[in-house]
Amino acid sequence: MTRRLTANVYVSLDGVVEAPEKWHFPYHDDATQEAVLAGMRAADTVLLGRNTYDIFAGAWPERTGEMADWFNLSPKLVVSTTLRDPEWKNTTVLAPERLIEELNQQKARPGRAIAVHGSISLVRALLAHGLLDDLVVMVHPLVLGSGRRLFPENGPRLPLRLAAATTFGSGIQSLTYIKEK
Repeated sequence: MTRRLTANVYVSLDGVVEAPEKWHFPYHDDATQEAVLAGMRAADTVLLGRNTYDIFAGAWPERTGEMADWFNLSPKLVVSTTLRDPEWKNTTVLAPERLIEELNQQKARPGRAIAVHGSISLVRALLAHGLLDDLVVMVHPLVLGSGRRLFPENGPRLPLRLAAATTFGSGIQSLTYIKEK
């Protein structure tokens, strides 16, 4: 059995994923927190793009609690051409040109899921290469009007199947999609 590769993304109704730290928190409640933690508990490895890594590495090492412990103690894989000596504990750098090979090796190893958080360019690449098994989209009841979107205009066609849906009291809908075989 291979490990699953799961992406977790916050998105507005109009598809914006950029800077969720500026708009997500008014909708965050105990139920959405528990859903995020459940997803984290199902994984034992974090996969990040370089920009998200820099943001997380600047924030999580100083924090405490279950989520911080998960980020700080889990093995972290970072896709980067420029990162040489990561300072955040348990971090391994993956070269983009070897990403498919490296992820296939990671997925073949025993363990729980590999979780991607944020890292939109990476999520797009994983979807385009058919490597992503689950896409968990937390849709916020908010139209932002501008910003980087989850799926680019003229992007590839990606057939997905809805596997689970949950609506939280805050209005967030958590939608889990799996790739079509």
